[in-house]
Amino acid sequence: MESLVTGSSFKNLFKEKKVFVTGHTGFKGGWLITWLDLLGAVIKGYALKPEEKECIYNKVASHIKHENKIGDIRDKSKLKKEIISFQPDFIFHLAAQPLVRKSYLIPSETFDVNVTGTANLLEALIDLKKKCSVIIVTTDKVYENFERDQPYKETDRLGGYDPYSASKACVEIVAASFRQSFFNDNNFNKHKKKIATARAGNVIGGGDWSEDRLIPDIIKHLKKRLPIPVRNPNSIRPWQHVMEPLRGYLTLASVLDNEKKHISSAFNFGPLQNDHISVKDLVLLAIEIWESGEWEDKSNKEDSAHEASILKLDIEKAMNELSWIPKLNSKQAIQLAIDWYKQPDKNLYDFTVSQINYYQSL
Repeated sequence: MESLVTGSSFKNLFKEKKVFVTGHTGFKGGWLITWLDLLGAVIKGYALKPEEKECIYNKVASHIKHENKIGDIRDKSKLKKEIISFQPDFIFHLAAQPLVRKSYLIPSETFDVNVTGTANLLEALIDLKKKCSVIIVTTDKVYENFERDQPYKETDRLGGYDPYSASKACVEIVAASFRQSFFNDNNFNKHKKKIATARAGNVIGGGDWSEDRLIPDIIKHLKKRLPIPVRNPNSIRPWQHVMEPLRGYLTLASVLDNEKKHISSAFNFGPLQNDHISVKDLVLLAIEIWESGEWEDKSNKEDSAHEASILKLDIEKAMNELSWIPKLNSKQAIQLAIDWYKQPDKNLYDFTVSQINYYQSL
């Protein structure tokens, strides 16, 4: 199993394979298609137009050979048409409304995009008459969070306080339903589909400019030499560099592609247990790496948007069944992220590639 996590084995698997990526214009999506392009994959992306001008997709897209389809995953007929016409070998479903605080502003739309959009994609696969391995990306926030200092396992109860978290827990149920009803492992020789869900922690890295995200807020304020506003500094999260879960998704897809192994289920991807750090600790590390800056507590007890104070993931299953283990600690992850943001625009594609190559060499 160890060979599955190496760059060379990824290249052997994905070279000239058709890979369909929803949400390719987003933060994770931009990094994923860059990596897949380096692996020699034939890429088709399906997503909305990128929201932020400075996002990683806009910095790397012109260098990447890919088919760029702009569309909404709620457009059932269009999504199905693009999937069936492409005949993918692999699908990575990243498209989503991904922000907790935004989900309080558009709760119904958050459920519609995340739950109905995923159901649309899975229903399209019923008419895909070929072998295909599918990774549905959800979140670490799918668990019913009891605010205890205890890492959550894949078998723990699903929940979700806020609309975003609840919608992603619903996605897990939808994926499990389709897997059991239409893509059951017992009938694999007939439908030839394997579907797994991936629950990743709080992801950081270069090219993320989303609102209400910690690293973008840190970078914006450091560049302007302003104090970094911090909500809930004592909250603990499973921070990880974006390349960590992406390697998890690629590894999971590699194992799913093996017809002798039937592990269609959910997997956590996060940091090692001793590397879950607080918001304050992450901010202080960022200031140390930037070599200047200060922060101020902007917590608001009257803020109606609830956010959990502690969330940890148990990654034993991924370690045992996929031989996946984090390569970076939290300080290394922050260092790589800040190094990216310090680059001039003209260097960003080459620098992104260099970071992927460096990471694969570890």
